[in-house]
Amino acid sequence: MVSKIIKRTPTKSIKKRRNLPSHLRRSRKKSPAKNPASVVVASINKSLYTCHRRLIKLFSKFTRIATPQKTPRKQGYQLLGKVFDEPANGNNLGRSLFDDGNALPPLVSPEKKTIFLDLDETLVHSKPNPPPEKYDFIVRPVIDGHRVEFYVLKRPFVDELLEFLSDKFEVVVFTAGLKEYASLVLDRIDRKGLISHRLYRDSCKEVDGKFVKDLSDMGRDMKKLVIVDDNPNSYLFQPENAIPIRPFTDDLGDGELKKLIQFLGGSNEFEDMRDAVKVYLAEEEEEYTSVEI
Repeated sequence: MVSKIIKRTPTKSIKKRRNLPSHLRRSRKKSPAKNPASVVVASINKSLYTCHRRLIKLFSKFTRIATPQKTPRKQGYQLLGKVFDEPANGNNLGRSLFDDGNALPPLVSPEKKTIFLDLDETLVHSKPNPPPEKYDFIVRPVIDGHRVEFYVLKRPFVDELLEFLSDKFEVVVFTAGLKEYASLVLDRIDRKGLISHRLYRDSCKEVDGKFVKDLSDMGRDMKKLVIVDDNPNSYLFQPENAIPIRPFTDDLGDGELKKLIQFLGGSNEFEDMRDAVKVYLAEEEEEYTSVEI
């Protein structure tokens, strides 16, 4: 018996696959079945990745809201302008650090009185470039992302004043200057740590574009405190507690701090420091009148 051999012509699709390059033919191989467990893990990873990206976007929005605008660069020592675009209604720019709502911690020595000292034009004078003829040291704060040089001249008797006050008073330097700048200056003039506390611009209140130092927020008895400042705007709320002082620039013969030491040395006889301020102002007026005559 003779069998008949029949040749079958490959289908068109098979012919096409045979005519394809070898690397393409391999790519058409059937992929192995996926493990169900790996599919679940991949799905979970994808969900976690999506959730992570959403959280990043959410926290980025919170950061932009919480971060305040940067303050403008310190320009000389004129009256400083506004920091935030908030209404000038006397709202406190700073946030209280203590549970009792006061800017300062409780007084360590209740028998001590408190003196608030301004910094610029009261204890020192500083200016940016170009360098002046007279200065004691240089500070280089970073403000608005830029490093700025300030040439600082100490007022005569500032060292003696701090030494004297530290024994009898709680010494607080209260400045409307930026912390980035002022903290570096205070580090240089207070090597011995005689200053009890430091308050900066964020502890001031802004009123009509002026920075006011409200002493009622300090948690101190108003009868036992005094502020020394060259700018009347600073003690706008409590003028009866203020000892005005002439602004200092570069007069090395200046004796304002020496005079202040002499006066404060006899202030123990006053129970109310506001009465001491009245006496000081009366003596100043008498001295000024005698000089004019």
